[in-house]
Amino acid sequence: MVQHEKYIQRCLELAQLGTGSVSPNPMVGAVVVHQDRIIGEGYHRKYGEAHAEVNAINHVIERFDNASELLRQSTIYVSLEPCAHYGKTPPCADLIIRHHLPNVVVGCRDPFAQVDGKGIEKLKDAGINVTAGVLEKECQWLNRRFFTRIQKHRPYVILKWAQTPDDFFAPDDNSQLWITGQESRKLVHQWRTEEDAILIGKNTAAIDNPLLDVRLAHGKSPKRVVIDRKLKLNPALNIFDQSVETIIFNEVKTDVDGKNKYIALEDFERYVPQYILFQLYLQDIQSVIIEGGAHTLNSFIEAGLWDEARIFTGETELKKGIKSPEIRGHIIGEYSSGQDKLKILVNS
Repeated sequence: MVQHEKYIQRCLELAQLGTGSVSPNPMVGAVVVHQDRIIGEGYHRKYGEAHAEVNAINHVIERFDNASELLRQSTIYVSLEPCAHYGKTPPCADLIIRHHLPNVVVGCRDPFAQVDGKGIEKLKDAGINVTAGVLEKECQWLNRRFFTRIQKHRPYVILKWAQTPDDFFAPDDNSQLWITGQESRKLVHQWRTEEDAILIGKNTAAIDNPLLDVRLAHGKSPKRVVIDRKLKLNPALNIFDQSVETIIFNEVKTDVDGKNKYIALEDFERYVPQYILFQLYLQDIQSVIIEGGAHTLNSFIEAGLWDEARIFTGETELKKGIKSPEIRGHIIGEYSSGQDKLKILVNS
């Protein structure tokens, strides 16, 4: 089992290379091992393109003239159960069977209804020895966004905010205040590249006029989401600049203006977080990071609709202002970010 864990760990490392490029698919890594030596490896690189198993097997074929013979004597390790259905690509289980690999080791099962257990069953029916559940929790955590979308029919929700040591979120006079330092701001931009969408409320849009881009990091900018009930925001704000698809939740209209998409919610008095998350789910948005303001963050906290919270604490006290959101969860990490402190919680 220790050997199995070593190779599944390598699968996880490979899978992470697909961060920000494969949604709404899961991140998956695969390695082919022959006599305790990796002879091929691959990962799911981009949505709609070849899966990890295909890339790992092709890697073997590219490297060895006797690839067919080697594959017949090898074990393929995969962080997520091989698919058994036709989607944008053919079933990976069929590929493994066709190349006569005798052993398959799987990190965790795929919760998607068309796969869940069916890939493993197909492999076993073909006489292949299958071992499942190796580093299962680690594999599930890697694809927590995918699992949440499939099982809960909503995106994975990450809350992010900065607060002062005396627990204030922002000044109460609508002025801007940078609570965190440059290191933390760079980290936030990197986080944005990893998620499908970023959400803010009307006040944050009006006061900060944010770009919500990733200029301090490398990667793609997420879709932008803003809540503007009465459509009172100035159309000259940065979020309406047509550079990235932007979704505006409101109660006035449903319309499309270039990359700006207006979606009217059926009820703005109750269940707003629920309606928003379901609409994002319908648009294949697998994860959303919510960056403010305090009212917006609190509405998702009060609804219990969050999965992870990333909270920075800066050095400067504010003495008065808008209080920071209050949240309870399981702390999974506390770190330093330059001069700031970062605490990460999950919803327990």
